[in-house]
Amino acid sequence: MDIDSQKNHLKAYGIAFWTLKKELKIKWLLNYRGGSFLLPDTDFIQKECQIRGVSFEVVSASKAEAILQEIGSPSKNMEAVVLEKAPKIAVYTPKSKQPWDDAVTMVLQYAEIPYETVYDQEVLNDGLLAFDWLHLHHEDFTGQYGKFYAQYRASAWYIQEKKDAEILAHSLGYDKVSQEKLAVALKIRDYVIGGGFMFAMCSATDSFDIALAAEGVDICEPMFDGDGSDPGYQNKIDYSKTFAFTDFLLERNPKIYEFSSIDMTNKRMVSKTIDYFSLMEFSAKWDPIPTMLCQNHTALVKGFMGQTTSFTRDEIKSNVLILGETKFNGEAKYIHGIKGKGFFTFYGGHDPEDYQHRVGDAKTELDLHPTSPGYRLILNNVLFPAARKKKQKT
Repeated sequence: MDIDSQKNHLKAYGIAFWTLKKELKIKWLLNYRGGSFLLPDTDFIQKECQIRGVSFEVVSASKAEAILQEIGSPSKNMEAVVLEKAPKIAVYTPKSKQPWDDAVTMVLQYAEIPYETVYDQEVLNDGLLAFDWLHLHHEDFTGQYGKFYAQYRASAWYIQEKKDAEILAHSLGYDKVSQEKLAVALKIRDYVIGGGFMFAMCSATDSFDIALAAEGVDICEPMFDGDGSDPGYQNKIDYSKTFAFTDFLLERNPKIYEFSSIDMTNKRMVSKTIDYFSLMEFSAKWDPIPTMLCQNHTALVKGFMGQTTSFTRDEIKSNVLILGETKFNGEAKYIHGIKGKGFFTFYGGHDPEDYQHRVGDAKTELDLHPTSPGYRLILNNVLFPAARKKKQKT
């Protein structure tokens, strides 16, 4: 999985997942040649690699043992993690959304990793209990319809999406969309606390935490829910309820395309030519989880924007790990934490290979980006639940 030898990093994850689905164990060689996979040598695995265009090398049993001995050396920041079982994957997304509206859905399809879609009905009926891993599509859990009001309130698609959301909320027994979305966020919270793995990108990250922190508080203006917000609602926000963020200020103006001070989009002042973020280095032997999540063939990844592009470093809780950051700008791009028995990862931005994706833009063709470092980070999270569980040393 290093930069020189693998011609399709993304489909390589699909091969690893496919092998696990065959009930075969594999080893993820953390920090060894870009985070390579050691698979059983079978004719059908070799054939599948050839069909999917994935580069591989056949090594002898003695060579494999020598590699594992090298990895096991105390002087090497490497580790071999056993992957045991393919996780069952759910993508939380509206039925109306197209696959190219979401980077995770696109890369799962490209890598040929199977998944199922769920939405509010399934979540509220405890449907998440059937899954090991959940991705949150670019959702607005605050009930403010993505804060698209100023620019798109007269657009047919915005009017229809608002109407559909209201019909769905009423059908599920809620008076307001904000109330229904809060109930969904609370179910997702409980899923993670109970041991689930949650991954979110773009606006699903901060809007999720804002919804939890604003439980019982009306933060929506009349154009969103038909009545006024609670007076002084900023002072009623409970940061103890969030997963990742604290001490943030909500954006009260409904005509500003922003949820809160968490997002760095309008504060970062970074040009496209120098917009990169660095992956942090962790001890593979002592901290295998963050090491897994940062596996890549480069430590410097191209930045990309979204409604929530990145996170204000000073508003991230101290118990949350920064996995990727732009240090000079005081922003975090990629973060990870533990909640109860489960885990969550938040990744800022919309599409790792579409710098400034806008409503109506053409889809990204991943055939043009088979070695994308930004997309690899998504797939690290997909495989993470397959790892044999070890007690963390730190």
